[in-house]
This record gives sequence, C-alpha cells and structure tokens, in this order.
Amino acid sequence: MVKVEFLGPINKDGMNIEIKNLKELSDILKKDDELLSWLETCAVAVNDTLVSNRDFELKSGDKISLLPPVCGG
Repeated sequence: MVKVEFLGPINKDGMNIEIKNLKELSDILKKDDELLSWLETCAVAVNDTLVSNRDFELKSGDKISLLPPVCGG
C-alpha cells in the first residue's frame, strides 16, 4: 500500500491505495473531477524525489506527493 498526499491548494485528504506504478495512480485520479485540472500541472514526488516516469515502480510504504505549481516572491 502507498500513501498519496495532495499539497498546497489542492485541498484533498490523503489516501492509501494499492497500486504498482504512477500510471495506475493517474488513471484513478483522473476519475475525480476536482483533481483533473491539477493533474496536468502538478509535479510528482515519490519519497521526496521528483519523478516523471509514469512506469516508476512503487513499493509498499512509498509516499507519493502531488506538488502544485506555486508562485512567490
């Protein structure tokens, strides 16, 4: 089981799910209308390391973070 957290203004509770890779996560999250617009702009980190490969293999206990773009000064 992996933990998924949504950071910043996404405003969603985290979830624990059984998935093998980030493509499976993307397929699940695309079904949520509130998250759909965020998915195109978010960076993804696995265990605090940015990952761009959707085939990235996940292990039980991994933490996935969806990081929305931010601006600041």
